[in-house]
Amino acid sequence: MEAVLGHLRNAIESGEYAVGDKLPSEAELCRTLEVSRPVLREALRALQTMGLTVSRTGKGTFVVAGTVEDPTFGDYAASDLMEVRRHIEIPVAGYAALRRTPENLDRLAHLLDRMERETDTTAWVAMDTLFHLTVAEAAQNPVFRRVIEEIRDALARQSAFLNELGGRREQSNREHRAIVEALTDGSELDAVEAMTHHLDRVRTTLSDIVRHRSADDPADGGPTV
Repeated sequence: MEAVLGHLRNAIESGEYAVGDKLPSEAELCRTLEVSRPVLREALRALQTMGLTVSRTGKGTFVVAGTVEDPTFGDYAASDLMEVRRHIEIPVAGYAALRRTPENLDRLAHLLDRMERETDTTAWVAMDTLFHLTVAEAAQNPVFRRVIEEIRDALARQSAFLNELGGRREQSNREHRAIVEALTDGSELDAVEAMTHHLDRVRTTLSDIVRHRSADDPADGGPTV
């Protein structure tokens, strides 16, 4: 899927497919790129998330931008989502370290164990959003939980996007583990630092995808993980 997405993105950014152009049909692209329809459709969805194309029912997929500016996850732009996450989830982690109950810690530990064993991306993404919701619950403030609920769909879409294109799952598991360890220790400072690091890595991976560094660029050490 990454290869198909890279090919189509390059074609758009190079002007082979200009703004306003309609992409070839799915059947034609599958034949040309020698891939299955499910793989192609994943790539086409990623192009839409990046804001490069739109799909019009019964008409096809059309190019609407020549470069990636700010991906959209559900109802929210990536930049808006990240700004809010930093202002909400970092202090939430600190409160959770001070207020968490044994039941909160048990739920987080169980969830993290499941995430580290999970091999299905869709199932892992669902647990990823549940992890952040459970941290908010541990802060013992229902308003925090409500805010995370509001952006839960966007978080899931962002998580799937970053895992598909940025190889984030294993690194996320390690970052989540550090958060849980800080909550278990009851360290507000460590919890804040662990969540800050986690969100910094999310932002870095997202930025790398948007910048679309060439695989031939010697400065590129590969996907951010």
